[in-house]
Amino acid sequence: MVSAGAKGAVAAIGSFDGVHRGHRFLIAETAKIARAENAPVGVVVFDPHPRRFFQPDAPPFLLTTPARRDALLKEAGADIVHSVTFDACLAALSPEAFVKTVLKDRLRLSGVVTGAEFRFGKGRTGDAESLKRLAAAHGMSAHLVEPLGDAQGTDKIGSTAIRAAIEDGDMRAAAAMLGHLWTVGGAVEKGRELGRTIGFPTANLTLGEIIEPRRGVYAVRATAGGAAYDGVANFGRRPTVGESAPLLETYLFDFSGDLYGKTLDVAFVEFLRDEKKFDGLDALKAQIAKDSDEARRVLRR
Repeated sequence: MVSAGAKGAVAAIGSFDGVHRGHRFLIAETAKIARAENAPVGVVVFDPHPRRFFQPDAPPFLLTTPARRDALLKEAGADIVHSVTFDACLAALSPEAFVKTVLKDRLRLSGVVTGAEFRFGKGRTGDAESLKRLAAAHGMSAHLVEPLGDAQGTDKIGSTAIRAAIEDGDMRAAAAMLGHLWTVGGAVEKGRELGRTIGFPTANLTLGEIIEPRRGVYAVRATAGGAAYDGVANFGRRPTVGESAPLLETYLFDFSGDLYGKTLDVAFVEFLRDEKKFDGLDALKAQIAKDSDEARRVLRR
């Protein structure tokens, strides 16, 4: 159901994974149109991500969880975030049925805003031009926004390029396209507590549906319980101690206490080195000390 206050919104439509600079530009343009039409600013997203529906066995690829995505959309200026379930019924709708039953009847939008490459409807047969025509037929305005390019105006900023940067460990490039540091978060899990025995206790997270970054060590900034910390994190399989499942382990500088079960957000600042296997815990401890010093140096910059 749509609340009375949500009726009549002008809404940008898309997946908005990562809520990167291009997405924020689209929302800013949507806000201009909405203000001109005296309407709320809306965003229409799809859960699960359409790629997950069509490729159920694909490896994790999301840049943000739905909850983080929605929070970022609100920060970017959205008054309302409509989450539409992407299932077999939705995938089977013709472009006209999608516009009428979802956008008009269910969400009661007064206008829609998309990029020129937007595709919708069964078999992705609907495009931006057909959206304009169908929206007009159902009493809605429709607006196309050209994608935001890089500083030189040559390359489109998109989630695919950001994913590639993260998989390469190029966190500065990812942050430049996102407009913010790439951040993951979740409830801290109880592990083997091996870090405590060597003087470097870590807070452990599994990433779930979030894309896996390049395996190795990173300088990070983290928040927990409303407090901010610098730190160093390792993402990988911990070959020195024989672990196999990928895990994000974060050592927070100048922190003492228990984070088990609490929410930790980890922002990746810079890749430091690849994951490697060490000859025992003493060698691992010495390397973590070096990694911590390097992370502090990077973060002071």
